[in-house]
Amino acid sequence: MRNAFAQELTRLAKEDRRIVLLSGDIGNRLFDDYKDNCPDRFYNCGVAEANMTSMASGMAMCGLRPVTYTITSFNTLRCLEQIKIDIAYHHLPVIIVGVGSGLSYAELGATHHSCEDIAYLRALPNMQIIAPVDPREVRLALRAALQQDHPVYLRLGKKGEPAIHDQEPPFRIGKGIVLREGKDVCLLGTGTIMPVVLDAATELEKRGISSQVVDFHTIKPLDEPLLAQISAQVRLVVTVEEHNLAGGFGSAVAEWFCKGPSKRARLLCKGVPDQFFCMAGNQDYAREYFGLTPEGIADDIEKKMNEFQ
Repeated sequence: MRNAFAQELTRLAKEDRRIVLLSGDIGNRLFDDYKDNCPDRFYNCGVAEANMTSMASGMAMCGLRPVTYTITSFNTLRCLEQIKIDIAYHHLPVIIVGVGSGLSYAELGATHHSCEDIAYLRALPNMQIIAPVDPREVRLALRAALQQDHPVYLRLGKKGEPAIHDQEPPFRIGKGIVLREGKDVCLLGTGTIMPVVLDAATELEKRGISSQVVDFHTIKPLDEPLLAQISAQVRLVVTVEEHNLAGGFGSAVAEWFCKGPSKRARLLCKGVPDQFFCMAGNQDYAREYFGLTPEGIADDIEKKMNEFQ
């Protein structure tokens, strides 16, 4: 994902001189091509994320289109006050890019885990949140974000994420994409966990449960018309995210479920429970530890479906 981001940002910056990249002491080689083409629009701000965020807000006030980039936990929590007061309060078109979201850096410990970032930023007025599912969506999300006149948070993985789309999808901020049709259960996935979601749907099909899969790349704003359609057609809606259950994507969908008339479907949320990952292991190990595997997700769905009998 980070390679796709760097390539697309470089291409766009060649066309739009308003684009400025601010890096939090990361990605120096990654952005070599960008620096070669736009040497006067790259700032390595060092390990000073709050400073970087305030710089970006000032640039946006001057008519530029700044993009801040560093590891997710550092580009959200460490500078949350500046994001709130300097960017969101002033409704400025700054793109905040968090790389290595969720448990991408599982082996580096709690300082590098980011399973709370959606909850923090979702609570801020004026903020949009996009979690692309693959490198192709990263490119489309960046293009779309640069067309917005308000803050956007791009939640990226790290590297090696598989392609979900074999061709360019109809990407629009706030509009989900149906990846697979089904009639019993609908799995809503967001971000880099999507390959696991698709494999879970395949596992459910083996168990006789027909499963629809929808790519909810935009967490804020939610695609409420699509949610209404889905909840009227299936018996169970399942959200899957690599983020804490408290305040994340599932919480956003649950809040929507509480609004308006009662829904035909029930809701099941899958994500990281209310605990830290204190083990040593990579991202796959962390996902397995929290039950975020195709089999683990399918088991919980099958158990929930059996309650309907």
